[in-house]
Order: sequence, then structure tokens, then C-alpha cells
Amino acid sequence: MNKKPTSSKQTQRHVHEFEGSTKLAEEGADRHNHRFAGVTGQAIRSGKSHVHEIDLTKTDFLNHFHNLKKIRTGPAIPVGNGKHVHFVTGQTTLNDGHVHQFNFATLIQSPLI
Repeated sequence: MNKKPTSSKQTQRHVHEFEGSTKLAEEGADRHNHRFAGVTGQAIRSGKSHVHEIDLTKTDFLNHFHNLKKIRTGPAIPVGNGKHVHFVTGQTTLNDGHVHQFNFATLIQSPLI
């Protein structure tokens, strides 16, 4: 039985690394924030630009986790030499009775190329 060779060659649209911290939530001794890092999803065409989706399942641990679910970046922001970043703003999932707001910029795509 001869099988047709399958091609594993798929074109990946670019992604961005990111890292950030949430804003503080809760009051008194429970006041805290969370850190997070990851890689965006592939570029999604949006108007004359593009956006990326972020689906991060866990922030750092402080007796509980928060997720960044189905967050969309803003459009590309040029930073020179044909490179760009994206601004991201939103809030985490609800956990332990609270959410955290956040805003950050992605890192430059393909920084070594």
C-alpha cells in the first residue's frame, strides 16, 4: 500500500513574546498582583493591520491563579526598521473573588531577523 507523502510544511504567521504584571487587586494584607509571560497566537488580519489572540492559562501563583482568556491585542504599532509591537489591555478571569486589570506592550516580532 503506497501512501502519498504528506507535507508538514505550513506557513506560520508571526507571533510575539510578551511579559507583564497585573495591576493590584484586593485591599489590606490581601493586596497583590500577578506576573505572566507567554507567546501570542499567530497574526489575524484586521482592517489594514492585524491583531493577535492571547490565551494564557495561568499567571504566577499566589494561593490562586488567574487566566488571560481570549484577549486580543490592538493593531500593529510600527517601531522602525519594519518591526512592530502591539498594545494589550484587559482583565484577568475571576478567581478568589476578584479580577486584575492589565496593560502592556508585546515584544518586537522576530527580534533577531
